Amino acid sequence: MTEDAAKGDAAAGDAAITLLIVDDHPVVRDGLRGMFESAPGFRVLGEASNGVEALSLAAGLDPDVILMDLRMPGGGGVDAIRTLTRTGARAKVLVLTTYDTDSDTLPAIEAGATGYLLKDAPREELFTAVRAAAQGRTVLSPAVASRLVSAVRTPRTPGNEPLSAREREVLALVAKGTSNREIARELFISEATVKTHLTHLYAKLGVKDRAAAVAVAYDRGILG
Repeated sequence: MTEDAAKGDAAAGDAAITLLIVDDHPVVRDGLRGMFESAPGFRVLGEASNGVEALSLAAGLDPDVILMDLRMPGGGGVDAIRTLTRTGARAKVLVLTTYDTDSDTLPAIEAGATGYLLKDAPREELFTAVRAAAQGRTVLSPAVASRLVSAVRTPRTPGNEPLSAREREVLALVAKGTSNREIARELFISEATVKTHLTHLYAKLGVKDRAAAVAVAYDRGILG
């Protein structure tokens, strides 16, 4: 669908909640599009296969809600959410993923996601969540809510914080001896962003350099 066509469609149904679907699996995007287009009150403006594409489309289409997966080649969801939050995007982000670990849920919420659901959520629950997200209300799956409560109750100290999905990707490449420039090219991010991720993961692991980070990661089973 072209951007102009999508805008025209949106204008024809202002009452509908407009959506941008972001997932690296075409079959998932097709399924979600079919689900929402068959239900009243929703309009799908476009689809993206990664976070970088999502940022470009979100700027042009201005959807009410972005359904965002997290782990996607070419640009992850957390980085995209962080950018949307930093730039003041109007869209609310509802994470829809298969991952519910602390290292996925906490960074996504901290980055600015309005809600977090798992892909096994029932159809009506997903519809309700999108409506709530469009109104700015927080929606969390029970499993994610439980993890967030536990995280709030457990004080974070240097050396025991979970790594984000992107930080784990960077660390895995560091373990292979990959340079910052090569990591940036591999993950489609800037060298400055790589250095930021390294700084964060060093702090979380309680180390000061690449070698120590890799050693600690293997010791804790983060790398294996």
